[in-house]
Amino acid sequence: MRATRIVQKILANYEGETPGVKARLCQMLMNGKLGGTGKMIILPVDQGFEHGPARSFAPNPAAYDPLYHYQLAIDAGLNAYAAPLGMLEAGADTYAGQIPTILKVNSANSLIPEEAPKDQAITASVDDALRLGCAAIGFTIYPGSGAGLGMFEEIAEMRREAAAKGVATVIWSYPRGEALTKNGETAIDIGAYAAQIAALLGAHIIKIKLSTDHLELGEAKKVYEAKGIDVSTMAARVKHCMEASFAGRRIVVFSGGASKGADSVYDDARAIRDGGGNGSIIGRNSFQRSREDALDLLGKLVDIYKGKA
Repeated sequence: MRATRIVQKILANYEGETPGVKARLCQMLMNGKLGGTGKMIILPVDQGFEHGPARSFAPNPAAYDPLYHYQLAIDAGLNAYAAPLGMLEAGADTYAGQIPTILKVNSANSLIPEEAPKDQAITASVDDALRLGCAAIGFTIYPGSGAGLGMFEEIAEMRREAAAKGVATVIWSYPRGEALTKNGETAIDIGAYAAQIAALLGAHIIKIKLSTDHLELGEAKKVYEAKGIDVSTMAARVKHCMEASFAGRRIVVFSGGASKGADSVYDDARAIRDGGGNGSIIGRNSFQRSREDALDLLGKLVDIYKGKA
């Protein structure tokens, strides 16, 4: 399949990359119902690690089955499916070649003591991604954590190896840790900073949270106010985060967050679209619904990103 001009333009922003990495990015950008539009919807299912099985899957017991998520991503026409090693291995043969996959190579869990620095363990490798036919690896960093610098070093090395082997890198850049208040984790100055850090670390796709209009850092607040940077609406904040991602030269997808009503999910998607974001990476708000409801919701998101809703 020939890449559309929109996709070719996006790929041209990755001047330093190998043909293998660009091929994997093209594979994801051209897949599914949004293929060729430059927009993406990715299904991430790493919540079993992060929150535990009951909190993640009991609302929709069918989702305990790893194959359920492969099939949901395929039937919904999504761009890619992301999950930890065991989840992908469980269906890698059955669904080989049917949906681009992203191997989440580090993870945390809710059993870690609250006082411990926010960190994640490396749980898979680039070679695992190659063995499973993945388009990319996914890696979480926690800007604001005392363990953050170590995480930067880990992904710098894994990203270098992945690029050399023709595998793309997705960085989950989630501000969290001792340096931040709870409100600061989603503050716009911190969210834009997190996007910038991921871009500087070489992320091909950046995953961040949607931001609030809160400003966390005093020195940053002075600049926002002096320069009149508009952060008054969600779309304006998305636009600002895209500016922080090399003036929109990197693909940025925004997390769906905790479970919420469908109308809120749709409003978020419209703000992402209107702010110039590339799309959504939406887990609990899809797989915790019944299959029928999830397909309806994901179908409506496709329409929103196509400008039809």
